Amino acid sequence: GGEVVAKCENFQRVGAFKFRGAYNAISRLTPEERERGALSYSSGNHAQAVALACQLLDVSATIVMPNNAPVTKRAATEGYGATVVEHEPNDEAREEIATRLQAETGAVLIPPFDHPHVIAGQGTAAMELVEEVGDLDYLLVPCGGGGLLSGSALAVRALSPECQVVGVEPEQADDATRSFRTGTLHTVPNPTTIADGTRTASLGKLNFEIVRRDVDDMVTVSEENIARAVVFLFTRMKLVVEPSGALPVAALLSGALPVEGRIGVILSGGNMDPSTFATLL
Repeated sequence: GGEVVAKCENFQRVGAFKFRGAYNAISRLTPEERERGALSYSSGNHAQAVALACQLLDVSATIVMPNNAPVTKRAATEGYGATVVEHEPNDEAREEIATRLQAETGAVLIPPFDHPHVIAGQGTAAMELVEEVGDLDYLLVPCGGGGLLSGSALAVRALSPECQVVGVEPEQADDATRSFRTGTLHTVPNPTTIADGTRTASLGKLNFEIVRRDVDDMVTVSEENIARAVVFLFTRMKLVVEPSGALPVAALLSGALPVEGRIGVILSGGNMDPSTFATLL
């Protein structure tokens, strides 16, 4: 056996790690950029994060969201004062609307993961974990667009260089794993997984470069094991963790990785519709 320590980002502001990167990026805008407002696109957690960061920093926010985004995530985004613009759930529609809005309004685009200030902000989750618990043998990190994984890898390389950083993805959204194995950026169009935070078609370009260089391995987990991990975290640990956030635990429960040594897991968020949670339980 081994010792597992968790970084519980489900208790973070907006209920997910995304607040770190959004706040870091928006806090670095110049006064002139703040006047123009911030623009982003997201299916959920990054949307809420940008909305809250903008509210706190007195910047207007416009978020482009797919029309199939979880109801709770959309409601929270609007609750923080952002304007939500809907699109059909595909990357082309999203990019097109975001580009058009940027041209029309002059707003500054804060992408969900492919941005140096966003990556640096996300990396503070791993940085805090290592500072709190000391050296780790492994750090398991959920992976969608690669913001949290690339940021965590940079932090761990600096603070605990012997630690093996492992990204965890759903089998049904395994673009990062394919990219990592082959050394070329792969795309999985419109992935269907219960881990809605990982439904990105591919890693960001900047994220891929960091993942390729600083991540030690990638593993994938089945939908069944993701659901199992959500239930385990709730029943055994009394933690509400969304499917994307439960990926590292799914990797351990499924045996995709051995439980040995000191293992850090980043539970990246806890935002899911009650109906989804009820179905899983």
